[in-house]
Amino acid sequence: MATIEERTQADGKKVYRVKIRIRGTPSQTATFERKTDARRWATQTEAAIREGRYFRTTESQRRTVGEMLDRYLAEVLPGKSRSEIQTATQRVQLLWWKNRIGEHSLADLSSPLISQCRDELGRELTPKGTLRKPATVNRYLAALSHCLTIATNEWEWLHDNPMGRVRRPSEPRGRVRFLDNDERARLLIACRQSDSPFLFPVVMLALSTGARQGELLSLTWDVVDLERRRITLYETKNNEIRVLPLVGAALEEMQKLAKVRHIHTKFCFPGAAGNKPFYLRASWEKAVKDAELEDFHFHDLRHSCASYLAMNGASLAEIAEVLGHKTLQMVKRYAHLSEAHTAGVVERMNAKIFRSIQEVNDAQRTP
Repeated sequence: MATIEERTQADGKKVYRVKIRIRGTPSQTATFERKTDARRWATQTEAAIREGRYFRTTESQRRTVGEMLDRYLAEVLPGKSRSEIQTATQRVQLLWWKNRIGEHSLADLSSPLISQCRDELGRELTPKGTLRKPATVNRYLAALSHCLTIATNEWEWLHDNPMGRVRRPSEPRGRVRFLDNDERARLLIACRQSDSPFLFPVVMLALSTGARQGELLSLTWDVVDLERRRITLYETKNNEIRVLPLVGAALEEMQKLAKVRHIHTKFCFPGAAGNKPFYLRASWEKAVKDAELEDFHFHDLRHSCASYLAMNGASLAEIAEVLGHKTLQMVKRYAHLSEAHTAGVVERMNAKIFRSIQEVNDAQRTP
């Protein structure tokens, strides 16, 4: 309950001191020159305390965006089930937000401010001298959004998440770039001739299993079971365990590597020091150039695997299981490649139902 006391200062000026006491919460006090302001503050503050809004508002006023990001980077990000590459990428994204709006208080972090930063992200040149794609901008927004969600729900530094009112840029339809037979042969030859001993097996694994680059580069020998011919991924993008079957040339390459594996490192594809995976980009880009491939990225090996599965009769559900997608939405882009499989299913269905209808018609004509 709020009480208002009239007090006279040393200079003879009257002020009004408000004190709010509510069981289970710290008492709150404030001083005003006008009694009407004191009453207004008392009414609003008491209502906010009873509704659970007041202390979050106080925290948001004395905490900065930078403090929130620092705590998230120290306490939350290391515990997320992500590869080292994904963790490093998200750290870069969060530090961008810190450099841009880190000095703002959380109370000043509004949807219009975030929207302004979103537009700047889209106009800003990357270190490669190119503009960020809408999908990349959305990843930056998602990184900040999760941080704000933790600050709102767990730390109670915010009353609500302002990201919920920010529009995400529209992403173009997912690309389907896969290697035809001639392109695949040229790429594999270039990878085999690479100075890097790991490029060829990594590319073979990507084509054979559809695994992501980060999942492959972070592979350690303890998750590779050559006897049972499988790799078990415990840290994946959607935080679900996924098993990669080892067959054919990919199995042969892993068996060769196992015979000459480095005992001073846990990684299947270690860098020079052994404490990190090998640096893929330089050798990969050279192989793509030598193979004379146009508009082809490492992630397109994953698209190639999915496309080959579709063209060989795999259903969308089966492709989603191989790639590790929780829903079919992401694999619908490959539906047009499985037309023959779909046509076969429809043909079998039609043969069955229309045969039944023919039997009915024949029975009706029988005297």
